[in-house]
Amino acid sequence: MRLRHLVVDSSAIDARRRRGLLVLAPVIAAITALGACSNSANPSGSGSVPTLSGDCAKYQAYAGHSGTKVTMFASIISPESDSLQTSWADFTKCTGITISYEGANDFEAQLPVRVTGGNAPDLAIIPQPGLVQQMVKTGKVAKPADATTANVDKYWNKAWKAYGTVNGTFYAAPMSANMKSLVWYSPKAFTAAGYKVPTTWTEMMALSDTIAAKGQKPWCGGINSGTATGWPATDWLEQVVLRTSGGDVYDKWVSHAVKFGSPEITGAMQTVQNWMLNPKYVNGGFGDVKTIATTTFQDAGKPILTGKCSMLQQASFYGAQWPKGTKIAEDGDVFAFYLPAISSSVTTPVIGGGEFLTAFSNKPEVQAVQTYLSTPEWATSRIKVATGWVSANQGADQNAYTDPIDKLSAKYLTDASATFRFDASDLMPAAVGSGQEWKSMTKWFAEGQAIPQVAADIDAAFPS
Repeated sequence: MRLRHLVVDSSAIDARRRRGLLVLAPVIAAITALGACSNSANPSGSGSVPTLSGDCAKYQAYAGHSGTKVTMFASIISPESDSLQTSWADFTKCTGITISYEGANDFEAQLPVRVTGGNAPDLAIIPQPGLVQQMVKTGKVAKPADATTANVDKYWNKAWKAYGTVNGTFYAAPMSANMKSLVWYSPKAFTAAGYKVPTTWTEMMALSDTIAAKGQKPWCGGINSGTATGWPATDWLEQVVLRTSGGDVYDKWVSHAVKFGSPEITGAMQTVQNWMLNPKYVNGGFGDVKTIATTTFQDAGKPILTGKCSMLQQASFYGAQWPKGTKIAEDGDVFAFYLPAISSSVTTPVIGGGEFLTAFSNKPEVQAVQTYLSTPEWATSRIKVATGWVSANQGADQNAYTDPIDKLSAKYLTDASATFRFDASDLMPAAVGSGQEWKSMTKWFAEGQAIPQVAADIDAAFPS
């Protein structure tokens, strides 16, 4: 959830970054299904499937399991989990399936222990494809029902299914998404200065030159994030790699078939250096290039409000960092535009993250819940009750969004022709993606370490 006006403790950023959501405080929440509709009160196993009518008729495909309970475990905690449970309230009311939900901010540590200890939940909302793969290796993950697979095939960019697939077998259905390919700016400042929102990379660099020629710094940035310092810089590199080399090279880079020291990646690093390590461009409001390493990601964009910088490349969830009273709108104090493509051969490149619903049981009521949560109908119900939540389900009602950043994000995340890829550092081995790459990226900005050395150090961290 992108909670506006909240400043996040940097020690919690790693978990938040991977989920694209803001972690607040630990809580365990449970939902008890409301009384089932009178025509769906037959207990599961009675031998007949009740016919649902009225407002409940749309849940007919999930009928026949009244009186059952499905447990669900995730890192989503209150208040975000409150709207999550509201989103399926009608489903539980009509089907009689109780969804017993538990959220914990140490989810990533707890889930493997529970699964290997024989205490796995029926369903888990997993924010990293790597953790999905780890769970599949335990042999405890159940394959989704055919109806779930059909929904994913029909309504999601094919890249999403690939991230829920292990060794050619599909296991985990995508559930939520977040958009990282955005640039924050001030519409009011742009209008006053006569600037137009750039639609190509060339236009964006030309605008940067125009602003710099006036003695101003067009860009601001910050990669300090406590123990996760460096992660915003990995995002900047990912944006450029996808935009210059496309999805196939990006995938090979993640698997280390293409190394950091390869021409494709060092070339992308040079583009980043010309952009975010350019002393003419950064670090507006804070100082020289090196201050990017000491500026927190939360504070990075605030000079936009005072005119000390003009743009910040950050994800949709950055909206939570603007001070109270900031108007986020197309004509407001701040808004965002899509980070433009670089190569015409890469169609609408989009970097993002998301969550995957993984089952540890093949009981029919579990499959019913997993299937329902893969539908456009559920995605739309979630959109209606949760500002700051976005779905990449192409069948979801785009008019249901009330937050302009959510709507902008969904426009690109649901583009069937887009070249979508998941955050690379989340896909790489932990020793690399959340280890050496963060460290080396920080040295790059803080010490001006040369690109070949940065690349070599990261390559050396990959498991042999």
